[in-house]
Amino acid sequence: MELSADMKAQGVPPNWTSYVAVDDVDAAAAKATTLGGEVQVPPTDIPGIGRFAVIADPTGAVIAIMTPAPMDETPPSPEAGAVGTVGWRELYAGDLEKAWSFYADLFGWTKDSDMDMGPMGAYRLFSTPDGPAGGMMTKPANMPVPCWTYYFRVGGIDEAAAKVSASGGALIMGPMEVPSGDWVLQATDPQGAVFALMGPKAA
Repeated sequence: MELSADMKAQGVPPNWTSYVAVDDVDAAAAKATTLGGEVQVPPTDIPGIGRFAVIADPTGAVIAIMTPAPMDETPPSPEAGAVGTVGWRELYAGDLEKAWSFYADLFGWTKDSDMDMGPMGAYRLFSTPDGPAGGMMTKPANMPVPCWTYYFRVGGIDEAAAKVSASGGALIMGPMEVPSGDWVLQATDPQGAVFALMGPKAA
């Protein structure tokens, strides 16, 4: 959707936002504030879809929460690892430990392990009830604000990188290989929204 006039006035850039499912949006939003977070959009109903809120963690990274409305027929979930799905979620936090405590307490996410990134500090792998989901770390000093980044799966990373450039986007980082064996890149779309891609070297 297009940014609202209020968002533009506040300087919110084009961006991707994910929604974390919760049993009770109002209770989760209230708990977020007790954990040091901030409610940026209060619990709001979307008729026929659900009730959502937008929150920021104690270090400033923004994420949304939602309780979906009951549906007569639930759409089937895409196959794990399918092209076009989100394969990884990554938080660049203002402070790793402060952010981790917030998400673990609010959503019940669990720590898998920490990877030593040298001068960049620890990279924390975490799981949701559905399994391994992503990683988080303290953001580099040159990154202006804490934020979440989402990695969409592609059939081949080199072909995808070429399409990003040909479509008016710009590569920020990569392609580079990561320990899982996937290749990843980070990019911006033509309006400046940051996103990431992951997949094999070639289709």
